Amino acid sequence: MDKVFIERLEVDTVIGAYDWEREIRQCLCLDLVFAWDNRAPAAADDLAKALDYAKVAERVQAFAGQARFQLVETFAERLAEVLMQEFGITWLRVKLTKPGAVAAARGVGVEIERGCR
Repeated sequence: MDKVFIERLEVDTVIGAYDWEREIRQCLCLDLVFAWDNRAPAAADDLAKALDYAKVAERVQAFAGQARFQLVETFAERLAEVLMQEFGITWLRVKLTKPGAVAAARGVGVEIERGCR
């Protein structure tokens, strides 16, 4: 299986269960991996046949800009649904890190996989 990835994509969003978190935007760091057959795009050297990671990154930024979730789990789940539907992705992995959420840790978060490999 071929994979396309986006590593350490930073997005700002409203995320958190506490009242003070609902009034600010916080940074999330995303690592995204997508199943994508790269043979056809490589053979034709054609971006139209490839998974355009610039467009995917733009969509993730737009999603984060509108999101208002309490849980990082919800953010990850909804983002996975959007990306799979809009880009025709059959399998993906989303690793979402919320830096600074626990003082003694660099970050906390979730990692999910959805779809079929």
